[in-house]
Order: sequence, then C-alpha cells, then structure tokens
Amino acid sequence: MNYGFVIDNTRCIGCHACSTACKSENEVPLGVDRTWVKYVEHGAFPDVTRTFQVTRCNHCENPPCVRICPVTAMYQRDDGIVEFDKDICIGCKACMQACPYDAIHIDPNTHTAAKCHYCAHRIDAGLEPACAVVCPTEAIVAGDLDDPMSKIAKLVATSRVSVRKPEQGTAPKVLYIDGDAVALHPTVFAAKPKQLMFADVVTQQGTASQAAPAPRQTSTAASGAKIRVPAAQGLPAGSPVGGTRAEQMIQLAYNAQHELPWHWPVPAYLVTKGIGAGIFGFLALGWGLGLFAFDQAAIVWGGLLAILATLATTGLLVMDLERPERFLSILLRPQWKSWLTRGAFLLVGFAGISGAWWAGEAAAAWTGGAFVLPTLARAVLGWLTLPLAVGAAIYTAFLFAQAEGRDLWQSPLLPLHLLVQATMMGTGALLGLSAVVELGPDLVAAARVGFGVSLGVDLFVILLGEFAIPHASELAARAAHEIRHGRHARNFWWGAIVLGHLVPLALLLIPAGALPSALAGVVVLLAAATAAIGLYAYEYVFVMAPQELPNS
Repeated sequence: MNYGFVIDNTRCIGCHACSTACKSENEVPLGVDRTWVKYVEHGAFPDVTRTFQVTRCNHCENPPCVRICPVTAMYQRDDGIVEFDKDICIGCKACMQACPYDAIHIDPNTHTAAKCHYCAHRIDAGLEPACAVVCPTEAIVAGDLDDPMSKIAKLVATSRVSVRKPEQGTAPKVLYIDGDAVALHPTVFAAKPKQLMFADVVTQQGTASQAAPAPRQTSTAASGAKIRVPAAQGLPAGSPVGGTRAEQMIQLAYNAQHELPWHWPVPAYLVTKGIGAGIFGFLALGWGLGLFAFDQAAIVWGGLLAILATLATTGLLVMDLERPERFLSILLRPQWKSWLTRGAFLLVGFAGISGAWWAGEAAAAWTGGAFVLPTLARAVLGWLTLPLAVGAAIYTAFLFAQAEGRDLWQSPLLPLHLLVQATMMGTGALLGLSAVVELGPDLVAAARVGFGVSLGVDLFVILLGEFAIPHASELAARAAHEIRHGRHARNFWWGAIVLGHLVPLALLLIPAGALPSALAGVVVLLAAATAAIGLYAYEYVFVMAPQELPNS
C-alpha cells in the first residue's frame, strides 16, 4: 500500500468543499488549516484567468518531519501515510521547520503539531478521505499508488503530473494534473500582495522593527472577521515579481497564512549554550595540553558561570515548547534519528560530567583543603568534558541541517561556525570574569588571545563563508539577501558586525598596561558583553530570516 492524492486542476473549481470537510471531519480549530485552496490570478483585465491549487501535507515517501521529531509523535505508517500522535507531541515545532511545504501547524487547542493525516481513521474503516468524498467535481482522487488497477494509478500513468518543490528530495505524493507553475512556486509571492480576494491588507507603517519579530498584521475580510497575514517581505533587486512590472500579470488572490515557529528563545539559547560549552571546553583543552597553569579560581567561578549558562540553555529550550510539561519525553522515549534527541543527551552528558568536575574543584576550594580532588580524577574529568563540550556546542548545526524547510541553515560551515562562536563566548566570559575575580595571568593572556582570534575567525566565516559564497538554492539566497540588505540589515551590520565584532576587537587592541587596573577591567568586561550582544543579534537574524520566506 502506498497512499497518495492526485489533484486534477482541470476539474477544481475552488469551492473549498475539501477545506470545510477536512475541518468538520477532524474538528480542526479556527485559524489553522490542514487543507486549503490557493488562488492565483493571471493576466490583466479583461483577459484574466484564475487557477486553484488544493494544498496540504504531501505524505512524502522521504518525510523530513518524521526524522526530526524527537519523540516519534510524527511517524510514517506502513501504507505511506504520515501520521501524528497529539498525545505524545511535546510541541517543539521542529517538524514545522523540517517541512518544506508549510503543511504542519500547532493546534491552538491541544498545543501540539497537526496536519492532514489522510483521514487515517477513515482509511482504517475502509473509507476514503473526507475531502475526496465531498469534492463535487471529483478533482481530488485518493488511493493506492502501487495498485496499477486503482483509479489514481491509472491517472498518474496517463497524465502529466507535477509536484511541489521536487528539488527537496522528499518524493511528495500529492500530484497535480495541469499544475500551475506559478502557484507551485511559493517565492513568486514573497512580496506581500496589496489586496487579497476577501481582504484589504493593512500595510505596516515605516520599516519593520529590527529588534524583534515583525508584528503580524490584521486585515478585515468582507464578513467583518479579521485574518492574520505575515509582515511585508522584501525581494532582491531585479526580481521579476513584485513592484510594478508584474503586479497586474500575476496576483495571489487567496492563501492560508502560517505562523513563524521559532522566536527569540532559540537565538538566546545559542548564546547561552556557547558560553557554557566554551568556558569548560577552553579550560579543559588549555589545562590538558599545558597551555597555562591550573587555576582553581577559574574552574570554580568560571565553571559556576558555565553551569548557570547551561541551566539557562535548558530553561530556554523548555520554555519554547508548546507542551513543556512533556519535556522529559525526549529522554524517556527518544527517537534517535532526531538531532533534538541527540542534542538533549549531549547536553545531559556535558552537564553531568562538567558539573561533577566543578563540584569536586569547588569542594576543594570551599573546604579550605579538607577535600582534595585527585590529580588523576581532575585529568579524567577534564578530558571527558572536552568532547562533550564540543558536541554540545556544535550539535545544533546538525539539527538545523535536519530543518529541510529552511535552506539557509543547510550550511556545511555551520559546525565550524558554532565551535568558533563557543570559543568566542567562553574566552570572552573568562576574560570578563577576570575583571571581578583574580585569575592566573597566563590563563588571562591565553583567553585574551583566544578571544581575539575567535572574533577574527568568526567575522571571516560570517562575511566570506556564510554570505559571500553563492548559495545553492533560491530560498537560501533570498534569506541571505534579507539579512545583508533587507529588513534585517540593521541588526546584522550594526548589531552582529559592528557591536559584536569590531567593537570588542578595538577594545582588545588597547594594551592592558596602558590603563589603570580598574579601567582595564571595565574594558575587557565591555568587550565580552558587546560580543555576547552581537552574537545574539547575529543568531536572531540567522534564525528569523529563513522562517519569513513562504514555503506554500
């Protein structure tokens, strides 16, 4: 069995019977859709045509949403249907990032992921999906694609069919007869239309705020109800769509709008995780290789700062869940293909080993020598901490790689980039700590060098590695354009580049001996703080820009 859909666009009349039947059959709440119909108008008055596209989960043969789900709440049945279990979903929203089609949403009633599930309960009872049953023109055909005698298989064999975004490699099983190339390509309408069929779009006054997600605008439909539409999207210069060149030739008339899954907690967690992993990683490597002398104050107070940062990381991750009370499901029923699961276990291992190391050193320091951590134990705990710190720092790169709906995140440089950022945060934090706690001079000197080098390398990776090299896909190029030249440019250039890199580098160039000790401490503390703020600015635009591009 291999269930799929064929949508015959030569028959579809855009009546929305499929959408309403889906809502009724599955009790889908207002404000979200499992099935919706996209309207696209072509031409200029009076020579205008309208095409319709029934849009929903593609029940992919190679579903990225299943791989990324940390608790198997999203799973693929033996008959090819991609199903979900709301009773175990933790609401991490990773499946929404993995879906290249915007087919998954958070149910406002259950606060769990939901989507078209092929009316699996009806299939199990020997019935067709509700949308196929109610379609008045039989434009929706459901059935077994592997059965050559089925209606759907015969249609596929005798018709020219197309799918949405085949380049993603997901092998979608919603196939369109006479599919409209413009409707199938979502970024044609990356610029927000001035008017939809049933609504006047309220334009945002001025430019979007660069410090927070752009507010979602409301517009009043003919019925008086308000619908939610995303904030304005920019297009690269010279785009053939938008502006005045094509606005009367191709127009989006109706579509469903989608929320952005991840917001400020995700970039904030990247910063706190970098601080925690960077401090312990730098200390473990430096002492293990003999780069500087062991300093108990550094492990006690630096380690305490790292532990607090790691606790903040955990708090941010749990806070971002729609069902935070189910957080332990990641550990109790793990799905090992997901880098959310692997990352959770890496964080637990890192926190456990580094915490044991810190506890031993803190006990030795605070008991006045009554307890002494054996040298061998210190070495073992240090060398065990190092790979776990590296893993905790870089695992998010592999999680982002599993988020196949966001092409900018598919960067092969990202593991290196996150490791450099962790080094930058760890050495910066220790350098800032030296302003208030007396640390060994050789350790401070090494931290100063490590901080300066990592700032320079990070700046190089951002400007030349992540953005100067041409991107492999249109979505990645558009997201990069929005960061460098679009609505996120202020945060990127003034926040990430100037405040986060150039200012701390300039402060580091001031010789330590040229200033009074108190002022020198303020300077290094300021350098560490500006680097952390700049990293948050960078992570914010890196996380938000790809999400703001439409996938449907």
